[in-house]
Amino acid sequence: MTTTFVSPRLLMIGGGSVGRLAEVLGQFGLSKPLVVTDPWMVSSGTVEKALAPLRAAGIAAGVFSDTVPDPTDTVIEAGVAAMKGGDYDCLVGFGGGSPMDTAKAMAILGAAAPGAKMRDFKVPAQANRAALPVICIPTTAGTGSEATRFTVITDTERDEKMLIAGLGALPLAAVVDFELTFSVPPRTTADTGIDSLTHALEAFVSKRANDEADEYALRAMRLIAPNLRTVYREPSNAVARAAMMKGATLAGIAFSNSSVALVHGMSRPIGAHFHVPHGLSNAMLLPAVTEYSLNAALPRYAEAARAMGIATSAEGDQSAGAKLLQELRDLNRDLAVPTPGAFGIDPAKWDGLLTTMADQALASGSPANNPAVPDAATIVSLYRRAWEG
Repeated sequence: MTTTFVSPRLLMIGGGSVGRLAEVLGQFGLSKPLVVTDPWMVSSGTVEKALAPLRAAGIAAGVFSDTVPDPTDTVIEAGVAAMKGGDYDCLVGFGGGSPMDTAKAMAILGAAAPGAKMRDFKVPAQANRAALPVICIPTTAGTGSEATRFTVITDTERDEKMLIAGLGALPLAAVVDFELTFSVPPRTTADTGIDSLTHALEAFVSKRANDEADEYALRAMRLIAPNLRTVYREPSNAVARAAMMKGATLAGIAFSNSSVALVHGMSRPIGAHFHVPHGLSNAMLLPAVTEYSLNAALPRYAEAARAMGIATSAEGDQSAGAKLLQELRDLNRDLAVPTPGAFGIDPAKWDGLLTTMADQALASGSPANNPAVPDAATIVSLYRRAWEG
């Protein structure tokens, strides 16, 4: 069996590494970056952590900061116009998953024929071409977008979160500096942390799992599971922050070379229709979906529980699987994850969109990777289960 494995050509990992951004660009002969970030990164001055070392190296960077929390096709189009309006030779995605996904989508759309739309690239299409190389600098320990061949963009006309996949979305390089996460608030720390844990777990139990991706998924779970509560409670804990940041990147590599599954398939429509942060919607779904899927891949879930440190090597699979389910419930409790209703979603609107969300989840392709493959009715029932918490 042949396995295809992809990752950025360069990963620079460590505290203070953002200060070496000019060095990273220089290794690839790049000197005219457009930094893609969000308004808060600019207003707070955080983006200066990337811009200052560039200026010190004599590199003048442009800035596009009109990104939004759930990247939209209209924002991507505006970004492409900004990209084409300057003499840039690369994009630098600086921020959480949204700026990084925006930069990746800009590169893809910028390489397309005039008049193309982002929806032209949603799966099963392969988005393998990019107008410019992308360097990613994550400021949260969660999405793993700095290491994946995916980007998720909302189609504003259809109110649909589209999964876009291909080599065009794979960053050329990533600078992974855990010191950028010290100022991340607890809610975001929790949501992005559960996102990264979900990446690793789904990559490991996916029908498309493989030995190479497994190594990254298991290592990611070993780093994330013991440290997630710590960074939530102790934001300045450098050891835990470093472990979470590395774990998130490894989880990104894992699912980029395996896949995500049902949790992510169901999560995207919640984000599109109700603007729930992606990691938080994953957290709302993770216990119920894992319970549904458990017996279809019990040995895998049990091994994940052992990697997470919540079951011992001496325990049987049934016991380890049960402990995993309890841990996911306890984690949501300890990280104050709300139910959809407690988040503020109108129950009538939720019920009215269940069929649409189920159809959109199936259309994304991710549920087909799940150990137990659901039909639309099953997905609707799982959404109802998640509502109950």
